[in-house]
Amino acid sequence: MTKTFIQQLFAERIGGNEFGNDTVLYKFEKIKRAKREACKNNPNVELIDLGVGEPDWMAEKEVIEVLYEQAKLRENRGYADNGIQVFKDAAVHYMEKVYQVYDLNSIKEVNHGIGSKSILALLPLAFINPGDITIMTVPGYPVMGTMTKALGGEVVNLPLLAENSYLPKLDYLTSKQRHKAKLLYINYPNNPTGATATKKFFEKVVQFAKENKIIVVSDAAYAALTFEGQHPLSFLSVEGAKDVGIEIHSLSKAFNMTGWRLAFVCGNELVVKGFATVKDDNDSGQFAAIQKAGVYCLQHPEITKKTALKYSRRHTMLVNALKRIGFTVTKPKASFYLYVGIPQRTKSGRCFTSAEDFSEFLLEETLISVVPWDDAGAYIRLSVTFEARDEKEEERIISEIARRLDDIGFIF
Repeated sequence: MTKTFIQQLFAERIGGNEFGNDTVLYKFEKIKRAKREACKNNPNVELIDLGVGEPDWMAEKEVIEVLYEQAKLRENRGYADNGIQVFKDAAVHYMEKVYQVYDLNSIKEVNHGIGSKSILALLPLAFINPGDITIMTVPGYPVMGTMTKALGGEVVNLPLLAENSYLPKLDYLTSKQRHKAKLLYINYPNNPTGATATKKFFEKVVQFAKENKIIVVSDAAYAALTFEGQHPLSFLSVEGAKDVGIEIHSLSKAFNMTGWRLAFVCGNELVVKGFATVKDDNDSGQFAAIQKAGVYCLQHPEITKKTALKYSRRHTMLVNALKRIGFTVTKPKASFYLYVGIPQRTKSGRCFTSAEDFSEFLLEETLISVVPWDDAGAYIRLSVTFEARDEKEEERIISEIARRLDDIGFIF
């Protein structure tokens, strides 16, 4: 395509005058294209998608009914701006009931967002100047780091390693990095490792943040999806946490409402106020009817418990199947993700140089789709959100996964 003056005007943060010519694809777009190609080449083989991090269940019928009824009301037709008070009140009661966080002010210390992704994207606008640092963890959800770079800030990545239970080592940071850092992103239960945090770890984070004057952003998107004796744990339940940070809770995963785009941020009054200010400049709030459906969810945390039981059951079956084949894998205590190291090679001699290489092989040879992570070792992420009508169907799918992998034969 002949370059026009418009081609010269793109911002450097998305490629400048070379925008659109970059052959590097966003990871998940690359996976989507590869899935389409694999299905095209194998039209008679069922694709088993363990890569999609979206709940396979619909929202509860009662939730849908609330949306339907509220959508008909004239009072809900307008802009919601920074949210409706009834949703904020419900968020406070939810934090008390599920996480034993009792000191939140629903007017000053809570706000809604159009999904947790938009909250993470907007927060750096309130705090990051050129040269400032956001501390991120890898592997992980990169949105806050991406926005930090777009604003001229820097990102320092801390690796999540098995030997440290996939918790970041904050003492790896230099004194210069600590001095320039403004934001610290943590995400537990973690995507993609499935790891859970401890109260002791959160206490260390609070101490670190106070000593270095850094704001903590705790992404708790999977926090209520717990099992194996693990109870939901909030960063804000730790003494002093509200002095240094905020926590983000999403209804997407906990209440099977991914496409509804609803979340809330709570915690430090000034951080919430900063978020509300930049949010007001960037969106006009989520549809009030959706927020009122969200109120129903927050009043019924048993919905999440039912969903978590399903994920726990599927995890058990999948972990047992992978262990029989030779993978080293442990059932997580929360979330719907498994984080698994790749094999060295197949018995026929095909060697794997990276997780991306292995995931491409899996898709092409077995039509099993996973997500590769090469940020801190060669691992794949498997999600137990695959489509299945009932437990019998779950068993069939996991048996089929085991059969296909066993047919290949791997050396570890």
